[in-house]
Amino acid sequence: MKPSIPSEKDSSAITQKELQSQILDAVNKRKNFAIISHPDAGKTTLTEKLLLYGGAIQQAGAVKARGEQRKVTSDWMELEKQRGISITSTVLQFEYSNKTINLLDTPGHQDFSEDTYRTLAAADNAVMLEDAAKGLEPQTRKLFQVCRMRNIPIFTFINKMDRPGQEPLSLLDEIEAELNLSTYPCNWPIGSGEYFRGLIERNSKDVLLFSRAERGKQSSEIRLKIDDPKLSDLVESELLQKALEELELCEEVGSEMDMKLIHSGELTPVFFGSAMTNFGVRPFLDLFLELAQGPIARTTNKGPIDPLNSDFTGFVFKLQANMDPRHRDRVAFVRVCSGRFEKDMTVNHARTGKQIRLSRPQKLFGQERAVLDDAYPGDVIGLNNPGMFAIGDTLYKGNKVEYEGIPCFSPEIFSWLRNPNPSAFKNFRKGVNELREEGAVQILYDTDQSKRDPILAAVGQLQLEVVQHRLEHEYGVSTLVEPMGYQVARWVSGGWSKLEEIGRIFNCKTVQDSWSRPVLLFKNEWNLNQLIDDHPGLELSAVAPVVSGVDPISL
Repeated sequence: MKPSIPSEKDSSAITQKELQSQILDAVNKRKNFAIISHPDAGKTTLTEKLLLYGGAIQQAGAVKARGEQRKVTSDWMELEKQRGISITSTVLQFEYSNKTINLLDTPGHQDFSEDTYRTLAAADNAVMLEDAAKGLEPQTRKLFQVCRMRNIPIFTFINKMDRPGQEPLSLLDEIEAELNLSTYPCNWPIGSGEYFRGLIERNSKDVLLFSRAERGKQSSEIRLKIDDPKLSDLVESELLQKALEELELCEEVGSEMDMKLIHSGELTPVFFGSAMTNFGVRPFLDLFLELAQGPIARTTNKGPIDPLNSDFTGFVFKLQANMDPRHRDRVAFVRVCSGRFEKDMTVNHARTGKQIRLSRPQKLFGQERAVLDDAYPGDVIGLNNPGMFAIGDTLYKGNKVEYEGIPCFSPEIFSWLRNPNPSAFKNFRKGVNELREEGAVQILYDTDQSKRDPILAAVGQLQLEVVQHRLEHEYGVSTLVEPMGYQVARWVSGGWSKLEEIGRIFNCKTVQDSWSRPVLLFKNEWNLNQLIDDHPGLELSAVAPVVSGVDPISL
């Protein structure tokens, strides 16, 4: 365990005015963002390079499914290391340019989009990573819509410019046409693929030339004025001339810089570069810190709460079991929304009405953790979770408030989870309940109480594989998965009483979720539409309503 992190200022016997000033200073220093992308766009590589420039790590590891490759900081789960993919969210806090940055690393694989959605609930900004060759991809489009729902500012980093790709103007046109999102290029590439030479900064018109760095190290940069005679010796004149002409076209017909539109998610600043070779990563980070919004007011049942409010509030957006397999721990990720969080403080738990003393809060950095003394709006803290927290829970001091809950979305794959070894039932039950709590997969239950096998309800097949892998390696239980043949789930609005009014229904299976609410499973959309036609008074929802004041059922 790392030594305790010192407080930004000793909280003993400070006045309300001093506390307000302290919170204001901390909020002004903080930037919080998540990275969204399609798989294999380079998200984890970009994350590593941002940490490298922030001084948080000394050497970045490439994401490869090979044992001899350096393992990346953000991919800490064993299955992530084996497959070279991100399948769980992590939090990485580091300092850069006198700012405290909270980077929320999200799963790149589309089967884990629900985990990404929960993480975006805690983000103030989003970085949309795009492959220069492939342009917009399905997962990027889906996650963009989530950002738009939440009006999150979006910064676009077009990656892999050192490989053959589409024309930069075509990439901008695609973003504007398909996402209905205005673009503002903050820099412009000189060449692409093997002829990628560097960038032109739009405001200063400086030219940044890069030299390839040793793998995992920071790249060296050369900054020259556009009229510097040395430039002709370093860059082919036709490449430079083409880049200047394209940039001039953006000036004439493109959008203007508007901070209000950026912060409302209607205008995206665009950056070009290559995360693998470090081309453009530092310029992106520098300008991002200028343009990104700081911690913002968040909506509660009592209206928006300003982050400068002196009363501490926060909400749980993620649960994770066994980040440290040696201790079989469970950690709740809490986004601090207002006030100042202090070690050993006693807070109220909005859902249960209980008071909780938070004695061992942790600063998170991937799998690594260190005890912290305080935290401020925009920060994410880790709390030991002895089964007390659920995703969406609000913690607060002062007057009772509850932040908007985080809903569950309709799964598409349903399978029985069988435990062939009855002697391992205790570990099986513990593993299933803990993985359900953290949202690794949704768990449904048969209405027949004699059938004790849980139903795994997932967005993608890889979720089921992860559950089986974790049950075996973290809980010592080998399991069998048996597909059920259903593809659509809908929650019944009005609950069991409404379902009883309808009477007998056909071509679907009735199950219950972890909150004892009725869920109907259908083999296909046709069966769903047939039921709706037969019972027009039955209201069904593809999104599970948020629950407050009730504990979930367990296996």
